[in-house]
Amino acid sequence: MNTIRLTAAQAVVRYLSAQRTASAGAELPLFAGCWAIFGHGNVAGLGEALWHARETLPTFRAHNEQAMAHAAIAFAKATNRRRMMACTTSIGPGALNMVTAAAVAHVNRLPVLLLPGDTFAGRLPDPVLQQVEDFGDGTVTANDCFRPVSRFFDRIARPEQLLAALPRALQVLTDPADCGPVTLSLSQDVQAEAWDFPAAFFAPRLHAPRRQAADPGELARAVDRLRRAERPLIVAGGGVLYAEATGTLAAFASRHRVPVAETQAGKGSLPWDHPQNVGAIGVTGSAAANELARDADLVLAIGTRLQDFTTGSRALIAGGPRLIQLNVAAFDAGKHGAEPLVGDARRTLEDLGAALADHAAPAAWQDRARSLAAAWSATVDRVTAAGNADRPTDAQVLGAVNRKATPADVVVCASGGLPGELHKLWRAAGPGAYHLEYGFSCMGYEIAGGLGVRMARPDGEVFVLVGDGSYLMLNSEIATSVTLGRKLIVVVLDNGGFGCINRLQQATGGAPFNNLFEHVDHRVGEPGIDFAAHARSLGAAAETVTGIAELEAALDRARAADRTAVVVLATDPLAATAEGGAWWDVAVPEVSERAAVRRARADYQQALERRKESP
Repeated sequence: MNTIRLTAAQAVVRYLSAQRTASAGAELPLFAGCWAIFGHGNVAGLGEALWHARETLPTFRAHNEQAMAHAAIAFAKATNRRRMMACTTSIGPGALNMVTAAAVAHVNRLPVLLLPGDTFAGRLPDPVLQQVEDFGDGTVTANDCFRPVSRFFDRIARPEQLLAALPRALQVLTDPADCGPVTLSLSQDVQAEAWDFPAAFFAPRLHAPRRQAADPGELARAVDRLRRAERPLIVAGGGVLYAEATGTLAAFASRHRVPVAETQAGKGSLPWDHPQNVGAIGVTGSAAANELARDADLVLAIGTRLQDFTTGSRALIAGGPRLIQLNVAAFDAGKHGAEPLVGDARRTLEDLGAALADHAAPAAWQDRARSLAAAWSATVDRVTAAGNADRPTDAQVLGAVNRKATPADVVVCASGGLPGELHKLWRAAGPGAYHLEYGFSCMGYEIAGGLGVRMARPDGEVFVLVGDGSYLMLNSEIATSVTLGRKLIVVVLDNGGFGCINRLQQATGGAPFNNLFEHVDHRVGEPGIDFAAHARSLGAAAETVTGIAELEAALDRARAADRTAVVVLATDPLAATAEGGAWWDVAVPEVSERAAVRRARADYQQALERRKESP
């Protein structure tokens, strides 16, 4: 047998470099690169191996381990999971910084390969620097924290274990149903150990997406339900984009005259002005989509987990017999007591369309959907229109950005109040133009995620919308974007703290406390942060503006800039778009000395009763 003597680290890098993918009719490397922050747990092993492979597997340097994993995750999302990246860290704090990002990938079903260094498999020098010791279990290391947030986890204690571990890792990373983060914990002594690997193990392999057909019985039941439905509604989730089924969905909805509502992950499945698009659904949804969802006698949910923001905590979409869940993952297809339809979104929609032939929803339902969508569009025009206030609303800010964006541009966001406003109000030009991480709603994702999107989509501009709270939490990859020449346009909305949670706190009867800077106990003054000066110190072009007119002029300058540009403006921390939306189950204390909390509890009890009465 022909063999190649390699260290375990060299074998990992060579194997990853050999993986290929089919994307947009072209064959490309499956792994677009490896993010690395080196330390004693990976610099001598993986660091040396990556240096030799830097022409085939580029290595990118970041400033924060969580942020670099966010960038890798965003890259995978922006490529519809057709390509991905790896991330390597040292042991201890470097590894644990990636755990939050692993959860982001896990919740959002996105592929990323995490390669944290680990302690010595041989244990002779234990305890080593940064080692976490369990008094009752000698096998435990810090990397065990990755287990609950990894689709597949393995600890490599011998080089030859890679023969089983690496193919299994790739199987998970490229599987439509099981897709998610994979962690291979690499003991640092093993990284440097050599073994005679079979040469055939490193042969190039092309990974093509699996298109799973639905079970004939499940398909037939779905067709029968759709034929009998008088008020059908489609809910498009992220799986529509990952299956590259947007064109199929557009054709299906148009032919059968079914209105389409979009989740956060599914927004952009149809262009905002497509005749069948009725907008966002759920807690942050449009009035049009939510009214149709309440009255629909059949909901066909495609590629969505139907989390609480989509279902209105099961008060808007309660599940049961009026729900069909089309999903490639059986785990998701069976949720909420739905009629499951397990299969690839594109292939199954094609099969549904063929079986339905020329069947279309009743004209009255179509007319109602069009009327509601037109009314909602007028609402969007009104609430996003430019105003003269020095501290505009979030809606007015995103309206200005939306007007300045072209169809080739992408908006990126993740947390706080902005995702809700964007979901309701942003007019996405089509697939890929709207990039929200709202499965885990992870503060700090925005700028790093924008960098990953820019690496995946070099054309157009990437607009990152971020609140001051999230900016302060994780902003270091502004410097990375400048270093790598991956330009971003970052709009920082400064509302003086955590404005979204401040509003939620008061909506549930609580006193404003510990969210806005002005409500922080024990403070001796306001922080007076100069965000523009900070961004300039990281290498970006940056300026502070006041109001919408100045913002729009600054966005023109940002588009013309030759590097990452940051625009900062103060916004109203209390204002949020009242139109649209649905109930969200946030538990209110049953007992409190505050009258406002008692009133909120009474309202909460009434909402719980109404949910019981939901269809």
